[in-house]
Amino acid sequence: MGDPSGIGPEVVLKAVAEESVLKVCLPVIIGDAQHLTHTARTLNLHCGYEVIRHDESLPEKLDGPTIFHLDNIRGQIEPGIESGVAGRAAGEYIEAAVELCAAGQVEAISTAPINKRALFLGGYSFPGHTEFLAHLTHSPECAMAFVAANLRIVLISTHVPLADAIRLVQRERIERVVRLAERELKRWGIRAPRLAVAALNPHGAEGGLFGVEESAEIVPAVEHCREVNGIDVSGPFSADTVFLRAARGEFDAVVACYHDQAMIPVKCLSFGEAVNVTLGLPFIRTSVDHGTAFDIAGRGVAEHSSMVAAIKLAAELARTDHSHEEVLSHD
Repeated sequence: MGDPSGIGPEVVLKAVAEESVLKVCLPVIIGDAQHLTHTARTLNLHCGYEVIRHDESLPEKLDGPTIFHLDNIRGQIEPGIESGVAGRAAGEYIEAAVELCAAGQVEAISTAPINKRALFLGGYSFPGHTEFLAHLTHSPECAMAFVAANLRIVLISTHVPLADAIRLVQRERIERVVRLAERELKRWGIRAPRLAVAALNPHGAEGGLFGVEESAEIVPAVEHCREVNGIDVSGPFSADTVFLRAARGEFDAVVACYHDQAMIPVKCLSFGEAVNVTLGLPFIRTSVDHGTAFDIAGRGVAEHSSMVAAIKLAAELARTDHSHEEVLSHD
């Protein structure tokens, strides 16, 4: 349910009550039952779900949405207030979700938003879900991706200063992300993924007039992935047109050079309904495309469309993910 002080509990309760969600999955809400009940009562939402304590196993068959109760809010929680108490609780929800996935009791994870500062105050030194999940699952190669309508984007770097992001546009890193993107898209049921790599500099650097990263790093990476790994990848393409081309169906995904290069087209195209997906994990993980929205927490006005989209995409991808059982049995 994400950070208890944010809009996570609200959007989760709203989402799992939607008929479109219940048609595709049986939701298990990992969080604190008392806090969820209080949120529901305060905001006039439904929360009459079966509660399973964290020291119990989930039943093989569920009759409907279920709350997996951690009973872990050890202190005062106030809506819209950043705190280590909330951050610690949110971190423990993530850990519990991974444990349930590893045990085969759930088939995918959808996460409500967390607050990075609160997570740090709670004792966790991860900048976000992606890095936290990679650590918990011992996954050396992970990447952040976004799905927005017909557009899929995979990021070379995530939450780093722009100056650092530019330095991270390196041949080996690009090759790693391209290979990961192709492998994960195949898990999603795309048999022969068509990938494009966005340029870093304006107009693709215009043959070196506006920068050298394209010729020095991106072109060699693309050629190696295409010629040595047999991947259908091309580029670099100017970032002012490649996302539109992908949205129109020319490519199955775009590899973007840095966070905002990816997020601007995503949020322009599908704000509030885009989904964050972590690539490279041994299970499917999706998330909302927004933050904890402390400014409106506890008011009952949070839009839950992204949470709905995240859950539905997780269910869809879990059905096409043929590697899930193989990975878990191997572990």
